[in-house]
Amino acid sequence: MTVSARALLDGIQAELGPHDDDNRLIPLITAGKAPLAVFAAIAAEEQRITSSDWRSFHAIAARAEEPHARVFFGGLPPGERQANGMLDALVAAAGPDQGMELPRAGCQAYPAYVAWLAMHAEPSAAAAGIYSNFTAWGRYCKAVAEAMRTHYDFDDLACAFFDFFAAEVPEIEQRALAAIQAGLDTGRLKPNEAHLYARLFQNYELMFWNTLADEFST
Repeated sequence: MTVSARALLDGIQAELGPHDDDNRLIPLITAGKAPLAVFAAIAAEEQRITSSDWRSFHAIAARAEEPHARVFFGGLPPGERQANGMLDALVAAAGPDQGMELPRAGCQAYPAYVAWLAMHAEPSAAAAGIYSNFTAWGRYCKAVAEAMRTHYDFDDLACAFFDFFAAEVPEIEQRALAAIQAGLDTGRLKPNEAHLYARLFQNYELMFWNTLADEFST
């Protein structure tokens, strides 16, 4: 009997959930203990990440043979472009990133992995791996946006990037489930691959935050 897309995602998230709190930067921000410079660093890194992911999602959508996978990945690039434009206000509020002239490898490992998935992964399995981490990413962004207003006096424009990703978008979930279910039904999606992609995706996501935590907590 073929496992359902929902059951696969629930199983992946049960595996990943205990590690979501391994993010060491979020507690610093929510307590108001991170320096203002951390927001400049996040903005600088995310400008590169959103541009890279925009290209990666286009690439995997173009490569996907199954229509539901094309729809899921084809719907992601507009959000990356919109989010990228929101970072200008954060840069204006936080100032330029003075910490590094070059991007941080620990932060850019994440989009590099997304690019690898775009070129090599079965699209429906990549959809499962990527979407499985959306909940944690959204929760991180919500926490950051709340702390920015509470502890750092940022206005709505400066917080817009995080507000954008904190918002729930049911259409994205529906498209992800359709892509995953189609992959399962056709046998293209191997559940063990989806678990692997999700676990690595989470590791690279945490690497982004913890690279900055190590830099700005010393």
